[in-house]
Amino acid sequence: MKIATLIIRTLIGLLLLFASISYFFHLMPEPEVTGNFKAFNVGLVASTYLMPLAKTIELLCGLAFVSGRYVTLANVLIMPITLNILFINYFMAPEGLPIAALLFLGNLFLIYRYWDNYKSLFAA
Repeated sequence: MKIATLIIRTLIGLLLLFASISYFFHLMPEPEVTGNFKAFNVGLVASTYLMPLAKTIELLCGLAFVSGRYVTLANVLIMPITLNILFINYFMAPEGLPIAALLFLGNLFLIYRYWDNYKSLFAA
């Protein structure tokens, strides 16, 4: 179980690091979007703080996952972002659904693996 945790944590961390670094340094061209996803994407780009904020959180959580420090905090911070990535890909861009689902399931696995650290959050 330790090896699986290490592998999943590192892969998620590298994926988050790659996505955030490529956003900030414009390493990859923007994919062509159409339909409802285009309207949604225009709205995201129009708000000047949402995408940089989400990508900064992805960068910090990716660093936490790769280094193995503050993984519990990183799981709490990245969960809403991975849930939004999953829903956006499910409803608007189904071609990215497999990666989004793996990211979300990996996050759930890490929450399960570090569950002892979360017990105090749910205590009255």
